[in-house]
Amino acid sequence: MTHILAIDQGTTSSRAILFDAQMKITATAQQEFPQHFPDSGWVEHDVSDLWRTVVETCRDVVAKADIDADSIAAIGITNQRETTVVWDRDTGEAVYRAIVWQDRRTAAFCRDMKDHEPMVTARTGLLMDPYFSGTKLRWILENVEGARAKAETGKLLFGTVDSYLIWKLTEGRAHVTDATNAARTMLYNIHEGRWDAEICKLLDIPMDMLPEVKDCAADFGTTDLLGPTIPVLGVAGDQQAATVGQACFDKGMLKSTYGTGCFALLNTGQTAVTSTNRLLGTIAYQLDGKPTYALEGSIFVAGAVVQWLRDGLGIIGQASDTQPLADKADPQQRLYLVPAFTGLGAPHWDPDARGAIFGLTRGSGPAEFARAALESVGYQTRDLLEAMKADFATVGGDLGDTVLRVDGGMSASDWSMQFLSDILGAPVDRPKVLETTALGAAWLAGMRAGVYPDQAGFAETWALDERFEAKMDEADRAEKYAGWQDAVARTLTR
Repeated sequence: MTHILAIDQGTTSSRAILFDAQMKITATAQQEFPQHFPDSGWVEHDVSDLWRTVVETCRDVVAKADIDADSIAAIGITNQRETTVVWDRDTGEAVYRAIVWQDRRTAAFCRDMKDHEPMVTARTGLLMDPYFSGTKLRWILENVEGARAKAETGKLLFGTVDSYLIWKLTEGRAHVTDATNAARTMLYNIHEGRWDAEICKLLDIPMDMLPEVKDCAADFGTTDLLGPTIPVLGVAGDQQAATVGQACFDKGMLKSTYGTGCFALLNTGQTAVTSTNRLLGTIAYQLDGKPTYALEGSIFVAGAVVQWLRDGLGIIGQASDTQPLADKADPQQRLYLVPAFTGLGAPHWDPDARGAIFGLTRGSGPAEFARAALESVGYQTRDLLEAMKADFATVGGDLGDTVLRVDGGMSASDWSMQFLSDILGAPVDRPKVLETTALGAAWLAGMRAGVYPDQAGFAETWALDERFEAKMDEADRAEKYAGWQDAVARTLTR
């Protein structure tokens, strides 16, 4: 058995990627699925779309690779985090659409619960924010007819997307998750490694609904989806899987993934750092029962701003059009686009903020919009890095010489990565393998199956594609960033 199948269930598409025994990609299959926006700030997925696209891409990738499914040693799963699914224990049918991580419908409830935030943060590393699963789960129980009563009698189950997929793959034999996904629910004590009874009581969530929590590399059950029985041996939330895939195993290593959103994770080793700058404390990965912690900064809109240029404004036909358009922008114009389409994430955490553009002139056009959109991702990343520097210093860490490892679709843009390096004033390393999220999930499963090397051996396989060095003058960098900070300040609602 020489292949590992990675399932990458994301926010806008599901993908299946086959890796060979040398961790090289053999074949890839991908399907997009519809997004549902039933109200302002609400984002939902039809759960059947998630399952259907996973099944079809898994079958498609095996057909594309022209291999026998018997050669697949194990499956690794990585998934959009925080997205919340509640389903019937007997039928496996969801009682409501999946409420997506971007969804802000519980913002008012979170504001009302702010007095409890210090306790929640101390135990979970998270903030009292609608981003996380806990209040989404509560909303379903409170607003879906009959859901509360069924949950109280043990007839409903909760899970993040990984948990639901495993339930379906194993035909209901396994209700499980891993520590990284559990750590994003706002219900899990990351210091004690258990679901927190007091927080569950605070949110009125029956603990019988919650899945069993395992290491990232563990036995999650088996599936006959492709014919032969194949074990699921690796699971990690997408950003943690990318951290693993980037081999950020040492304290002080930093990665940033540019997909729909942008997520930067800083390995803090065995220390769970409590942020004083509204970053998140979380679990980077957990192996052999031992968690490795991280500081995380979450940006809700990164690649999604390019989708907005395409689908909302119609000024580009495809994502690759953005860079040449940005090159044509008038250098004398200084536009700032704050893409707070669903609020602002770290370090601001303002769910009520909405997008804004500053600096418009009569001469502003598509080129200037494209440049401002790409630059917004670099500016937001710097916001995160500045907060991380301050927090890491509280435990004696120094990010002065840190190199940022990048991945995700947007990292393929030389223009965006050069601006990122310029505005950070730091090197940005892009690896040869950009599919680091899927690679991380594959390595977890492959390592558990005995097909892939241990941590040290895997780290040695990381290979650089290109390093971007800062070229911007320091005075220009400071002026540009000050303009961004002013634009954000004008956008914040509190």
